[in-house]
Amino acid sequence: MQRQADGILRQRHSRYNPAHDSCPLPYRIGYGEDAHRLSAGRSLVLGGVTVPAERGAVAHSDGDVILHALSDALLAGVAAGDIGQYFPDTDAAWKDLDSAQILTRALDVTRERGYTLAQLSLVVTLDQPRLGPLRAEIAAHVAALCGLAPGEVGLSFKTSERLAPDHVQARVTVLLLPEADHE
Repeated sequence: MQRQADGILRQRHSRYNPAHDSCPLPYRIGYGEDAHRLSAGRSLVLGGVTVPAERGAVAHSDGDVILHALSDALLAGVAAGDIGQYFPDTDAAWKDLDSAQILTRALDVTRERGYTLAQLSLVVTLDQPRLGPLRAEIAAHVAALCGLAPGEVGLSFKTSERLAPDHVQARVTVLLLPEADHE
């Protein structure tokens, strides 16, 4: 059965080498999520955009759940761990870190492993404030940080239906393609 699968993949993707490639698919998918408690006196940053809000994320860094979940999805997609391994919250050097730096490192690791981000889909759960009016700005900012066209960033907003009004959460799925295949 494995020989047959290797033969099919070899025909479809001449670069596939079962002796060296740990993932025989011509693409990879990554998933990440992040959540933070909300508290007064903190900024709420989502996708690199500061959102007008009475409460913000309690976190070691700036608490940007979108960029944290996206970074974890990228790292998971290339089997490179998670952001806690690269930026441990026990290290004072990362205190109040701009999460764009975390994303930059995750994108670098993804490229080092031979893949590039092709598309992402993200969902943010937050009861207040309503984020709909900021959809285009957040999506455009995330796209710019990732080097994507705005149409390659899917962004959805949900509420917890008052089940968890004191937190913000993001979930992200990414599609990664071999670097040479992405244009």
